[in-house]
Amino acid sequence: MKIKKAFQLAFNILLHSKLRSWLTIIGIVIGIAAIVSIISVTEGAQANLQNQLNSFGANILTVTPGFSRASGASGGFRTVFENGPSSSTTNQKNLTTNDVNIIKNIQNVDYVMGTISSRESAAYLSNNASVSIEGVDPLVWKNFVSSQLSSGRYLGSGDVNSVVVGGNVANSVFSGMTVNSQIDIGGQLFRVVGILKQSGNQEDSQVFMPIQTLRNLEANPSGNYFNSISVEIKDTSLSNQTVNDITQNLMVSRGIFQAKNQDFTVTSPQAFQARISSALGSTSIFLAAIAAISLIVGAVGISNTMFTSVMEKTREIGIMKAIGAKNNDILLIFLINSGLIGLVGGIGGVILGIIGAGFIGSLTSGSQIGGRLSLGSVYINPVLIIGAFLISIIVGMIAGVIPAYRASKLKPIEALRYE
Repeated sequence: MKIKKAFQLAFNILLHSKLRSWLTIIGIVIGIAAIVSIISVTEGAQANLQNQLNSFGANILTVTPGFSRASGASGGFRTVFENGPSSSTTNQKNLTTNDVNIIKNIQNVDYVMGTISSRESAAYLSNNASVSIEGVDPLVWKNFVSSQLSSGRYLGSGDVNSVVVGGNVANSVFSGMTVNSQIDIGGQLFRVVGILKQSGNQEDSQVFMPIQTLRNLEANPSGNYFNSISVEIKDTSLSNQTVNDITQNLMVSRGIFQAKNQDFTVTSPQAFQARISSALGSTSIFLAAIAAISLIVGAVGISNTMFTSVMEKTREIGIMKAIGAKNNDILLIFLINSGLIGLVGGIGGVILGIIGAGFIGSLTSGSQIGGRLSLGSVYINPVLIIGAFLISIIVGMIAGVIPAYRASKLKPIEALRYE
């Protein structure tokens, strides 16, 4: 018997199947849909995480005051993702110019910049708002900023009462702001020398000015403290080693000889990414394993349906054998039939899975991690779709092997006598 004829007969059996066959297909649909949606959401979250971390700068380390005992020096985000929020921190001690100088002398460090942050009232034309101000070192700041310029230029060494404005501040908070315009910050006028493009990160909502200017604005011109220190490294493959070097050198310089007394945290974006990717991957595997249970249930349903189908078509099998059909022909027909059941379930599962993934993605598109990272996205991998089809067909055919084998072994005379 030709494959084409066997396929036609198998398709005809499926087409005229009773309601129980279509109920069996639902089990495959649910299993495939769950797997497709879970993996698509997870891959999308990982891709979105990678893109956002790249926008922050994978080669940028951050040193901040205070140390969370749950996080460790090499990962300030561990508290949030592994142990939950923690209030177990040592007393904060400000970062100083001496800390910046210590870090500059560490191998693999390219640039170092101390920053201070503040929130000030600002006015532009008739609009008033409270804005986040970042005091930076004009000499090296352009090496740390991740957003490109929309217009104007970055801060330079000769700038005093000049600012660079984030895209969201210029376009939304103070709509219509342009380069060379004047903005009042804390009762002083500043000239806008540059506007950053909106890139979906924290810089969009900030105003940048020389660090000494911000200290003067806060009436603390002689202060040498920093709210954080940014470190650009040369080789990202040595990120963990550099974090350890910074930690050890700062502990010595700050007179800290026991880890429990550490009063600062060094954060690596790569370590953060590795933790989140690992957590997402583990969660995805766990959920996919649960979804696979639906496929097992569906496979049992297919076997049951095929056994019933063989019993119902015993006389037809006998007639086919009486007119010359071989055992292999009968086996092929019922295997193709079970494979078609799996394929139909796979098609429905893929469609439902894509819709479900899109729905989940839309619900999580506004979710934030640490106030900065959004993981709401979906990535539909073509390989995943093809794999889902293959899995559904294979599951269907494996489930139909025993019923198909029993059908092929029926004796023509007994089959014809069957009522």
